[in-house]
Amino acid sequence: MVPGVKALIFDVFGTLVDWRRSVAREAERRLNACGLSVDGSAFADAWRGEYQGAMEEVRAGRLGFCPLDLLHRRNLDIVLARWGFASTDVPESVRLELNHAWHRLDAWPDVGPALQRLRQDYRLAPCSNGNISLMVDLARHNGWHWDAILGAEVAGDYKPKPVVYRRACEALGLTPQEVMMVAAHSDDLAAAAACGLRTGFVARPEEYGGHRVEDRPLVPVDFVFGAGL
Repeated sequence: MVPGVKALIFDVFGTLVDWRRSVAREAERRLNACGLSVDGSAFADAWRGEYQGAMEEVRAGRLGFCPLDLLHRRNLDIVLARWGFASTDVPESVRLELNHAWHRLDAWPDVGPALQRLRQDYRLAPCSNGNISLMVDLARHNGWHWDAILGAEVAGDYKPKPVVYRRACEALGLTPQEVMMVAAHSDDLAAAAACGLRTGFVARPEEYGGHRVEDRPLVPVDFVFGAGL
């Protein structure tokens, strides 16, 4: 690891959790129970496809900051309507439970053991666009132990805005050079590096089911993890 680093902060969606398979599984189960036949993977992709656009509304100031849970719900309703599903097809109770699927995402198999190992030498925290309650539920679902929960809700804005990375360092009482951002996405790492953080890349070639593969960093980084963490 890079000398001088005292804390590791992690992207979560895609880097630590397999969001696509987890959401696909719940979408198929809950929508099939409503008598609707859906391809869970295609539905997960469509839902995730609204993610950046919704956050850009906040980053650009067109929408006040709100937790990701609310953006996920907004996006869910958009996708259901686009797929031709009315409120009578998917009742509110099902929408609420489906939206909560993001709180039950399964970790990649290497993550739990890696976090236990890394926690012996570093302070660990998520630095995610997910809200705090979502991060708490993911930690409990997967048996993770964080030293803090940082990210968008702490900063009041969404990555890759610089304030998110800077507030994370400030909350830990460390300089940016003492903090490493760990992610599977080069744009996240480039934004962190621009704020002075050290950066670590981890490949997650199956994040999109083998599509849009980023199997190596597309920007200079300080450290590349091996196969997974």
